[in-house]
Amino acid sequence: MDVFQKCLAIAKDPWHARWICPLLLLADAGLTALIVWKVPYTEIDWTAYVEQVAQYLAGERDYTKIQGGTGPLVYPAAHVYIYQMLYRFTDQGTNIPFAQIIFGVLYLLTLAVVMACYRNAKIPPYVFPMLILSKRMHSIFTLRLFNDCFAIFFFFLAVYCYQKRWWVTGSVIYSIGLGVKMSLLLALPSVGIVLLQALGAGDAIGHASLIVLIQVLLSLPFTLHNPQGYLSRAFEFTRQFFFKWTVNWRFVGEETFLSKQFALTLMAVHVSLLVLFATTRWLKPSRQSLPEVIGSIFNPPSKAQQAQISARVTPRFILTTILSANAIGMLCARSLHYQFYSWIVWATPALLWRAGYHPILQYALWGAQEYAWNVFPSTNFSSMVVVQVLAATVVGVWYGTRKEAIDIAAEKHQHIE
Repeated sequence: MDVFQKCLAIAKDPWHARWICPLLLLADAGLTALIVWKVPYTEIDWTAYVEQVAQYLAGERDYTKIQGGTGPLVYPAAHVYIYQMLYRFTDQGTNIPFAQIIFGVLYLLTLAVVMACYRNAKIPPYVFPMLILSKRMHSIFTLRLFNDCFAIFFFFLAVYCYQKRWWVTGSVIYSIGLGVKMSLLLALPSVGIVLLQALGAGDAIGHASLIVLIQVLLSLPFTLHNPQGYLSRAFEFTRQFFFKWTVNWRFVGEETFLSKQFALTLMAVHVSLLVLFATTRWLKPSRQSLPEVIGSIFNPPSKAQQAQISARVTPRFILTTILSANAIGMLCARSLHYQFYSWIVWATPALLWRAGYHPILQYALWGAQEYAWNVFPSTNFSSMVVVQVLAATVVGVWYGTRKEAIDIAAEKHQHIE
């Protein structure tokens, strides 16, 4: 019984993550190497990426004319530059085993960054095994070679930099990730709120300008030829996805899935949830209401007040805020494809823990999610599980962090009295 109690204490104590994480990384390195060695590669988008890069290297700069076997180029410019390097490293895309090794290393680097983010937020060790047990995640990196792998690496690296208060570096890395795939836009509202409270309105606007400037610089080779064509392809908000490939909303039926009313409903829910989280959770370091925060943009607090607000922007707050914004976006997305699991799988364990669910329920929800994302093709039941787990995650985080919001509201009320 003493041994059991000691193991339980270790599992709950964030301090022990410092030696548990290397062991988990080592174990996953062996598993990843085994997958690359033994499991057959599956062609999906790699050849299309290679064909598109070949056209870029041949001198094509009009985004609307760059095509691959699976369709047109629909990712921002950083995607092209990254796969241009991979094109050269892999003998024009023909040395796929070497490409798999590169993606295996990228997987482990990303996992290490995610673990570092968790440690900064003082998440207990019992949560960490969920980070290495995903079958689908290993597949996305080492067997599919999707560009989401690079985007998610930059995403978590930016979160890590923000946690360490390396604000400029974090914004630069965030923008580079956005230049790989526009999925990072889902976290943009929370990133803005974090920067606003940590730095004040003036510096936050400066960071927004920096993020935009990097996008402009990355896109220059293409926007100088056809700016409208680049923007319409790299950031195509009206793209219509095929019902047959959806992982999440299959259970609503194809007619509903394709309807404009369904799209508008999801958008309305998305905006409503962002407003709810912003007003009741994400603005808590400022200890102000949304109108007061907006007013502070034009009437900034004193340096001493700003320093107090910034001190309350903790690593745990940053991780919870940015990951919850991303989860809201995934919940309200009309169509998620299998590679989008990379945006969910490493966020879910932290959010379920922040929700305050019992550890057994945390693992049960994680297991249900992993099951649903490994059903191919998706079914009505599996798609329902995907949505339900995302909903339980979002609702749980909002409810589970209520005490912090109540404590801050009470403190503010007491201060007024």
